[in-house]
Amino acid sequence: MSTEEQVNLTAHCLCRKHTFTTSVPRSSLPLPAYLCHCNSCRHLTGSLFSTDVPWPGSPSNVDLSGLSVYKFSDKLLVHFCGTCSTPLLFSHPQDPNAQHGVFTGTLTNEAQKLVNIAIHIYVGDTVDGGASMWLRHPNGDGKEVKRFKERPGDAETGTSGEELPHDWPSPSSLTGFDKKSPEDSVSIKCKCGGVHFRLHRYPHTDKTGDQLPWFVDRTTHKYKAAQCGCDSCRLSSGVDLFSWTFCDLAQISFVDGADTKTFPKNKAELKTLVDAKDPSAGTLKYYASSPDVQRYFCSSCSASVFYAVDSRPNLVDLAVGLLEASDGARAEGFLAWWFGRISHRDDTKGGWREKLVECVMKEATEWREARGYPEV
Repeated sequence: MSTEEQVNLTAHCLCRKHTFTTSVPRSSLPLPAYLCHCNSCRHLTGSLFSTDVPWPGSPSNVDLSGLSVYKFSDKLLVHFCGTCSTPLLFSHPQDPNAQHGVFTGTLTNEAQKLVNIAIHIYVGDTVDGGASMWLRHPNGDGKEVKRFKERPGDAETGTSGEELPHDWPSPSSLTGFDKKSPEDSVSIKCKCGGVHFRLHRYPHTDKTGDQLPWFVDRTTHKYKAAQCGCDSCRLSSGVDLFSWTFCDLAQISFVDGADTKTFPKNKAELKTLVDAKDPSAGTLKYYASSPDVQRYFCSSCSASVFYAVDSRPNLVDLAVGLLEASDGARAEGFLAWWFGRISHRDDTKGGWREKLVECVMKEATEWREARGYPEV
């Protein structure tokens, strides 16, 4: 009988209505993680990727009955908290004996290193490389993690196994900091399509300097975008580092031809629309993660959509992963990124995510400098 020391693993949702625990031998840590950049995962989480690791033990020992379910594909189901939106687990309906996958953002931030990013998959879907550009060396060991256009060669799925070279994509193919993409608006859409709006460019291009709000870049008039490492954002999305942009609600509209209404201009109107279950809101729902904060998400597929706080009545944080921009996942033609900045990173201190944040901040800064992008 083995006497090897066991380490407890705990995953829970933001509202803590659902908690899952198991144990693994210490020698099996860190668990290998797949970091997926595919279009579906971005629109499922609202971030630029999803990350999961196998949940140790038999799937028959995991009670999923209290969770909401979304059919991600014929081979995968997503199990999420219907109250606070946290996606917790993937299951495999065609193979009931296959281990579940747990979203790494739901794991507690233990001092023991729980997760090691082993591979990037479906990076080709991003067009511009997405977040893989600053997640090449995420584990703190100096080793570069391989990036695949799809995934390693798999006869069952028919994937080619094409590994992307270090210099993909070519810098000349990127929109860059100064240029804008041709479209005047971009789609905001969750995985299931139940939430579908449009984001329009900042309209007051005649304003300069201090005339501009803090969330608009003074040079390009693009909306600023950044990553957040706070516990609430990672738990609500299941992603360890979440990507947000910021805009006035006045720059969001309903989808062309879908509704003749004007989109709510402040958070009170938005809340009223959702509370009334107005059809124009689609499947949008919110969870009050604190008395003055509402986190909006899709009640069907769990995608994070908006973050709203009472102190900013006309402004919302908008999930970057939901944008459908012609130039790629980072939507550089619309957004000016705070490369190297991760807000609320103190939440990661003392745990395994602290090293991840350090690596990402360093690599994002180096990538920005190599591209010649200025700080925003």
